[in-house]
Amino acid sequence: MDGGRRDSIKVGTFGGREYRLGSIVGIETEPTQLDVYEQMANRPSIADVKVEASRRKSVSNRQLTGASQITTRQSIIPIVLVTILFFMWGFAYGLLDVLNAHFQTTLGVTKSQGAGLSGAYFGAYFLAPLTYGGWVVRRFGYRAAFMTGLIIYGVGCLMFWPSGVKRSFGGFVGSMFIVGSGLSTLETAANPYIATCGPPRYSELRLNISQSFQAIGSVVAPLLAARVFFANVDSQDLTTVQWTYLAIAIFVFILAVVFYFAPIPEITDSDMADGEEQGAAFETGYVDKPLYKQYILFWGVAAQFCYVGAQVAVANFFINYCEYVRPGMTQAAGSNQLAIAQALFAIGRFAAAGAMKFIQPRLVLWLFMSMIVIFISAAIGAGGNAGIAVLSVTLFFESCIFPTIFTLSLRGLGRHTKRGASFLVASVCGGAVFPPILGVVADARNTQIGMIILLAGFVVAWSFPLYLNLFKAKELDGYLKSKVGIDPAVENGRLPSVVEVLGHGGARDVEKGGADIKSVQA
Repeated sequence: MDGGRRDSIKVGTFGGREYRLGSIVGIETEPTQLDVYEQMANRPSIADVKVEASRRKSVSNRQLTGASQITTRQSIIPIVLVTILFFMWGFAYGLLDVLNAHFQTTLGVTKSQGAGLSGAYFGAYFLAPLTYGGWVVRRFGYRAAFMTGLIIYGVGCLMFWPSGVKRSFGGFVGSMFIVGSGLSTLETAANPYIATCGPPRYSELRLNISQSFQAIGSVVAPLLAARVFFANVDSQDLTTVQWTYLAIAIFVFILAVVFYFAPIPEITDSDMADGEEQGAAFETGYVDKPLYKQYILFWGVAAQFCYVGAQVAVANFFINYCEYVRPGMTQAAGSNQLAIAQALFAIGRFAAAGAMKFIQPRLVLWLFMSMIVIFISAAIGAGGNAGIAVLSVTLFFESCIFPTIFTLSLRGLGRHTKRGASFLVASVCGGAVFPPILGVVADARNTQIGMIILLAGFVVAWSFPLYLNLFKAKELDGYLKSKVGIDPAVENGRLPSVVEVLGHGGARDVEKGGADIKSVQA
């Protein structure tokens, strides 16, 4: 079987044309290891990468572009542009929490019904990454995925206007589903792009810094909601909601145009496999394996599902929790408390990113996850200001969990990186599962008792860093020693050969890699 058809299965012919299952579901866009080896000898230079980035055209996922060698300095502009997207969906996520509580008053919906907003928003995360979102990333590249996600996001924001005119909660839920579809498409592209655009040793650090701006968006949104959007307005008025989302839609469409013209270097799965091969000399333990044997990835997906579900439920019901443990607290006061907690979340991201400069990311993840379990347990039993305080501190330690699980789960995926990222983003749909369950318990009993469900989710997520620290420490620490994208030759504008990067006699130099082609074909 030739390298171009390795992952496809013939399903029939129609009109004289052969159709294969791989091409239908998008698997065929993923390169084989043989594709990578064949292109290593003629790897493009960084200058070639820059030229391709300015041409605004799609790049085959099987093509080796040389982008795996991008240095920190060369990655600054595209990372800054993509980080703007993190702020945008942080803002949308922050508004979601306030809208949930606002609709309970304005439209007279119950807590469990109000959680339907989260169900729609995060339910879209299950659909988009595994279908059109992931397919666009693999088939057309990151630029196309960014533009597609922004356009869908903008359309969803526009749909808030007729939903407000009709005062239809179902309309708002549908609009939020479209918004979630757009944002999940953006996340399917943005998270792996930040993780892979630059030296591998700084992957966790980069994503935590970029996601810190998402946290800032989550802080700004409830503050504006409490002090501007919903301040001094009729409790039954939805006009402010309509105008807010109209403004977001206009900004998002403008941003889509910006990304069309922006210099976005395309990083393909072939580039990721190339980078993993070069980094293997630094004890990363990299071995090319089929996707179904990437066990750490799937454990990371399960951990991410439970963690995000519990995290979203904490934020969604934070105001309800405050009102329960402090009877008489107004919704505006609860929004202020949520803003403080979200500020702690943002501070925690920057603090974790700083810590990762000196401490292994796996240890930072384990420490923060352990503290979450401790403080959410305290929130179940505490009352009054103490309860609000410990729940707020829980958000501080939630800060680095998602990006760190994401990047550690991508380690060693090589040519499966984009599909692995799609699975990890799809796991965000846990946010559609936990809030409705907590809403039912809150309606039947109270929000504080419902926190037990969240504790169970956090414990499952905690098992992931525990396993990594006990059994995968050496391999993960190998990435911190990698010189891919850091070699002085790269900084001076000349790409080193694979032999130079690995060192003579390295575990995977070109000659040995070429000798292994037959085993790849087998």
